[in-house]
Amino acid sequence: MPRHTHTFGRLLSASQLPYFQLRPPHDYGVLTTTGHKTGKHRSRCVRVVRRGDKAFLVAIGGKRNHWAKNILANPHVRLRLRAGRFLGVASEIPAEERNEARESYAADVHWFERLEWRVWRKGGFTPEQSRELHRHWFDTGLPFVVKLTDARAPQAHANNS
Repeated sequence: MPRHTHTFGRLLSASQLPYFQLRPPHDYGVLTTTGHKTGKHRSRCVRVVRRGDKAFLVAIGGKRNHWAKNILANPHVRLRLRAGRFLGVASEIPAEERNEARESYAADVHWFERLEWRVWRKGGFTPEQSRELHRHWFDTGLPFVVKLTDARAPQAHANNS
């Protein structure tokens, strides 16, 4: 199956989901949205970079991406990150925060990026090439910021339980 297709992305995410639910790699996690048509909870593995009470993620396919459509219809999400489980409200990144978010999204390179590189690119891997790939995704995709709260907190979103 050719890479860079919607079907390939869905299959890749589905194959990684059980592992990511247990312990996601650094700067990756499981995003759970509410389906914009069905109202069912939908989980996908995504690159998500946390900075304090914010998390940055990018819908690589832009508004065609199913989880992006779900966020745009209902911004209340759940995130399973390496640091725990969080509830949050997602929104498109405001223009004044884009540069900071872009650099945060591309800053760190860990072991999992080597596997990611093999899926998305050919040739040798370097940390700078990985950063450039993430900047490219940010620039050509639809970036979101999620304002996080602890999933165990009492103010949990009623429609996200």
